[in-house]
Amino acid sequence: MAASGDDISSASLINIVTEKSDALEIDDSNVIELPTANDSQFFAAQKSTPAETYEVGDLLVSYLDYIGVDYVFGIPGGAIEPLYNALSRSAEKGGPRAIVARHETGAAFMADGYARNSGNLGVCCATAGPGATNLITGVASAYDNHSPLLVITAQTALENFGRNAAQESGDTGINTVAMFEPCTHYNTLVSHVNQFEQKLASAIMTAFRSPMGPAHLSIPLDVLRAVSPVKYPTNDLANLLWNPSPIDIDSLEIFSKQLTTAKKIVFIIGEGCLHGIGSILNLAMSVHAKIVTTPHAKGLVSPYHPLFRGVLGFAGHDSATEVFDDEVDTIVAIGTTLSETASNTWDQKVLNQRLIHIDSSEHNLMHSPMARLHVRGDIAKIFEKVENNLDIQKIATSNNRHANKSNVDINKKPELKRFFKVIDESKCHDNSSPIKPQSLMTALPKIFPPETKYLCDSGNSMAWSIHYLHPYDRRLAGSRDDDHGGLFWTCLEFGSMGWAIGSSIGTSLANNKHPVVCLTGDGSMLMYGGDVT
Repeated sequence: MAASGDDISSASLINIVTEKSDALEIDDSNVIELPTANDSQFFAAQKSTPAETYEVGDLLVSYLDYIGVDYVFGIPGGAIEPLYNALSRSAEKGGPRAIVARHETGAAFMADGYARNSGNLGVCCATAGPGATNLITGVASAYDNHSPLLVITAQTALENFGRNAAQESGDTGINTVAMFEPCTHYNTLVSHVNQFEQKLASAIMTAFRSPMGPAHLSIPLDVLRAVSPVKYPTNDLANLLWNPSPIDIDSLEIFSKQLTTAKKIVFIIGEGCLHGIGSILNLAMSVHAKIVTTPHAKGLVSPYHPLFRGVLGFAGHDSATEVFDDEVDTIVAIGTTLSETASNTWDQKVLNQRLIHIDSSEHNLMHSPMARLHVRGDIAKIFEKVENNLDIQKIATSNNRHANKSNVDINKKPELKRFFKVIDESKCHDNSSPIKPQSLMTALPKIFPPETKYLCDSGNSMAWSIHYLHPYDRRLAGSRDDDHGGLFWTCLEFGSMGWAIGSSIGTSLANNKHPVVCLTGDGSMLMYGGDVT
């Protein structure tokens, strides 16, 4: 499945899919660079739109253009038609354009992949009734993945509410707004044109607030095609979206002191470490902490890092659980929910009073009441501060844990040696027919370049890839050129079949620098394989 430019075409071989497409350039600091009130070029372009065609749908698309969104994923329908008309007008001017999926759930999966790998907002849309209900599985998956999505669904015209109109979806019909309530962080019906801009800004802001996730606007047909009361965005989202997470300084200082006195340390790296992975790995090397990752985070650390001991949890490695021996006095869990699949089924060797839990989300910290210390704040900034302030010399002389430490040059290309074992390793090099999964997973990183992104679907392929697929990362520490997405993604907890198919399309559209490989099964292909067309 290859995507390039305006066309998406497909080619598949044994359910392995590669993709490339146009990139969305996002600043590495994960701060969305938006136009300001003084950006005359942007606003002049908006004002040039003829007044008679500038509808609420056009204002919506202008906001997406304003924050750097390039694509809206969905399926057209009668009630959502004004939005597609606006997207058509936008595409003619080089602005955001529509990507038509084959199923609404697939559209939400695409938006999820786009959000994860662009650092920006993923946007999906559907018409009223069954179009909206078809979106729900994909939106629920994004909610579980903490992916910032704007979900737009349509309603019949307001004047037809309560009259048993076709695909009526308000509170007098099947009530799609109520259906989206449990899987969104913001959820509302826009019942008047004058509400729209404020509710849209609130939805976008909420999608980016910690914990990030979907925000839903349900817009009636007559509101969506109404003439907009304003001709360009008036909310200052440039400042409103930038929501730096406060850091608990007192807890951070305690954390630094405990690192100084700890005898044996293990770092558990979760998917929330994406933007701070360089500082985290540098610190791990300074204090000689063993490193394990959760399944979601396995693409953030080179499998050949000298301190890496494998994946902890679902389909993980024995060596990852063995590091939590009785000699370990400090376990640092970073950017993880410590869910069933990430904690080796709530292993008591992990979840105990040796634990220090660091996260930007209070929701995640609630899952570790047994921890002796919680540190809340922006993970990248926390580890930058600790790395800069830690007295490494004091650590080295306060105990003997570095006595046998070999010197590791983080700028030197590491040798291809793994410090963890896989099950039945001989099968990884078995070239007999039929092809063995272990052999296939071992071969993929040799076929594709090191920066390839792998997305794995629910099913047996997920277990095989978590355990045996080990992409080679050239660096021991430091951020990648494109650090908005890791090298490995899966939808483990919610487990939506077909997620990887749509998400790989969104990943590809967000980034044209590196190939994308989708690992999926026959069941998922039967469900959502149409999206590869």
